[in-house]
Amino acid sequence: MPLINLPAFSADLLADFERLGTLRVDTPVIQPAEPFLAMAGEDLRRRIFMTESETGESLCLRPEFTIPVCLRHIETATGTPKRYAYLGEVFRQRREGGNEFYQAGIEDLGDTDIAASDARAVGNAMRVVANRLPGRSLTVTLGDQAVFEAVVGACGLPGGWQKRLIHAFGDQKHLQKLLAELADPKAAGVFGPEVERLAINGMLDDEARLVAHIGETMEATGYSTNASRSPQDIARRLKEKMELANTRLDPETLDLVREFLALDMPLAEAPAALFRFAEKTGLTLDGALSRFDARVAALAAVGADVSVIRYRAAFGRPLDYYTGLVFEVEVEGTQAVLAGGGRFDRLLTLLGAQEHIPAVGFSLWLDRIEAAIAASGGAA
Repeated sequence: MPLINLPAFSADLLADFERLGTLRVDTPVIQPAEPFLAMAGEDLRRRIFMTESETGESLCLRPEFTIPVCLRHIETATGTPKRYAYLGEVFRQRREGGNEFYQAGIEDLGDTDIAASDARAVGNAMRVVANRLPGRSLTVTLGDQAVFEAVVGACGLPGGWQKRLIHAFGDQKHLQKLLAELADPKAAGVFGPEVERLAINGMLDDEARLVAHIGETMEATGYSTNASRSPQDIARRLKEKMELANTRLDPETLDLVREFLALDMPLAEAPAALFRFAEKTGLTLDGALSRFDARVAALAAVGADVSVIRYRAAFGRPLDYYTGLVFEVEVEGTQAVLAGGGRFDRLLTLLGAQEHIPAVGFSLWLDRIEAAIAASGGAA
């Protein structure tokens, strides 16, 4: 496959990054696959180009930059805060366009002022896109996974259900399916006669007996605990599945979750609407809503045009490592995402950082920006 030519506006884009106080970095095209498989999300996992080293290590062509930039930061141990910029090729299967294309972006690591760094990420993304498309009106969609997590947590669901719902955030079809299961659980017959026999005999309520039974069964059937999960792991997972399958959320609480997910309004109206929702439902969301309110104020402070930003409570992005803010930038009247990003405060710790490093960033799809420039009949 021939290499994609760098867009004509690349030099100007890099100049923008320099003016924004970033350090440009690059990362190897060949990356260890495990971090992407474990942390990037199903949508990206199934589109990665995989390969293998001579020693059997799973490798992949770089499918995005956030994880490689974070790994580079950890390996170089340069301290924080740091603002990194990148521009280079990524490789992944796409529904439209080539499988080898250029991305650029900024990763903002270590700034403890969450509201200010969130606002800076959104404002910078809007600015660099607007600089490529002068005269074109932009629209921004903004969501907040942390607010959704606070709502789910305040509803009192078991931990396993909270994880499932949070994992589905941003995938409306999957999320609605899970809510339907919560409204009408169908545990009977799901696990087969052996598990139902254990439940009838009370063994699922006695973890020691359950572990012993599973161990005896594994030994009798020739399963090695070295080659598979331990009896303790199997027992814990089985009990969790039974708990999930037997959980029913009352109709009133389900209605309020759905009411929250239906919130869709200009960002300027969102803080008041969220506080009204919390007051009406009696849910304790103070921390998440205070952070949301601070971000809106910070966006105005950095000069971002808040009037073009819309808050959608159900909006998420298909990457598992997001923890708070998520956003996307488009040209008004189109559906092509030109820039997108969000906050990923847990990612660096999961990748091996010895201390907590708050992080936020965004990526730019350069081929889509190039197409938008062509559609405008001009050159950036």
